[in-house]
Amino acid sequence: MFKKFSNACVNLVQKYLPDAFIFAIFLTFLTWILGMIFTQQGPIDMIVHWGSGFWKLLAFSMQMALVLVTGHALASSPPIKKFLISLTKFIKTPTQAILAVSFVSAIACWLNWGFGLVIGALYAKEIARKVKDVDYRLLIASAYSGFLVWHGGISGSIPLTLATSTANLAEMTSGAISEAIPVSNTIFSPLNIFISVSLILILPFINRAMHPDADKVVSVDSDLLKENEEIEINNKDMTPADKIENSKIISIILGLFGIIYIIYHFYTNGFDLNLNIVNFIFLTVGIVFHQTPKRYINAVKEAVKGASGIILQFPFYAGIMGMMVGANSAGVSLAGLISHWFVSISNPTTFPLFTFLSAGIVNFFVPSGGGQWAVQAPIMMPASIELGVSTAKTGLAIAWGDAWTNMIQPFWALPALGIAGLGARDIMGFCIVDLLCSGLIITVSMLIF
Repeated sequence: MFKKFSNACVNLVQKYLPDAFIFAIFLTFLTWILGMIFTQQGPIDMIVHWGSGFWKLLAFSMQMALVLVTGHALASSPPIKKFLISLTKFIKTPTQAILAVSFVSAIACWLNWGFGLVIGALYAKEIARKVKDVDYRLLIASAYSGFLVWHGGISGSIPLTLATSTANLAEMTSGAISEAIPVSNTIFSPLNIFISVSLILILPFINRAMHPDADKVVSVDSDLLKENEEIEINNKDMTPADKIENSKIISIILGLFGIIYIIYHFYTNGFDLNLNIVNFIFLTVGIVFHQTPKRYINAVKEAVKGASGIILQFPFYAGIMGMMVGANSAGVSLAGLISHWFVSISNPTTFPLFTFLSAGIVNFFVPSGGGQWAVQAPIMMPASIELGVSTAKTGLAIAWGDAWTNMIQPFWALPALGIAGLGARDIMGFCIVDLLCSGLIITVSMLIF
């Protein structure tokens, strides 16, 4: 029964889900229409909100493109290849493949979401080289499913924002929070630990249960696993320019610069594993592991091919965010209306659950932890105090709602899809099942803790 349901979801998505870019365009039109209907703003007003927000994710878009490019380039280096191969040593069956990828990806995302997104996809791709009878689509979907736990991990942006004592914390929460909330009350709370551990342990088995029968398995296209062979130039034929490009000394010196800065960063900031330092680590280690500038340049050229989805689509999602938070003359926005409606039907028992659900809906249109927090914190945090609900739990509810609907939002899947060489429709059918199962776990947790 379960496999029939998952197959139905996969077939439905394969038939009706368009390319991820078309999906973003559809969301743009939908948000434009909903904004006019519910906030009483004119079509031009909504288009102005769209255009004003269009370029507000440029820095983040570059960060995400570099997550893919530097991570992919690092993975193609000889030492990392050997390491990934060693992790597949005992993987011989589809069951082992799905379980291993799901578990490794979830742990990696809990530690750091940027790191986990890349490592999960690369590990899945390496396993696909070895286990020929595993469904490649499900393997990549399993790698992406680990992203569900990122907001409950130590790189979760909302819990870390709550734990950071800044002058504008009260402003962000409309005066509801004036002092920082320690991570012991959020990331390491019983509620969050229970949800995180449950998902890390249960998701691998849910993914395995979805594996198609042998006659319906979609194996990886061998062209996706091909690696470009490097053409080595004989030292005697090298020009001075060739010798510079193939100099190991240059890579070693540059690598030392990077290593010194990485040590300085962690020494002065503690374990601050943000996106910038993750990319910096990937870049530095990649340069060292490829040994010469020329080899690293070639690795980056190959990796850039998968970044097209990020470059094209992220500005459109920024435009959608602009329309979601764009307010009319009375200060009413579409995102605000969604949040206020869920508050209006809540009581102290159901408020965390409805906060979670509202965050899941808003995240579908505003797929960014920072954007989600900016939209919902000024509404949900004061409401939690009024209802007598813990602000820490409310923050977690927003965080888990933000992570939850990523399973049916191609925005965050783009780096993994770029590495895997697949499209959104290839994995989203499986992700729907992960969404439903994880939603049940989180819902029950919000009610009993």
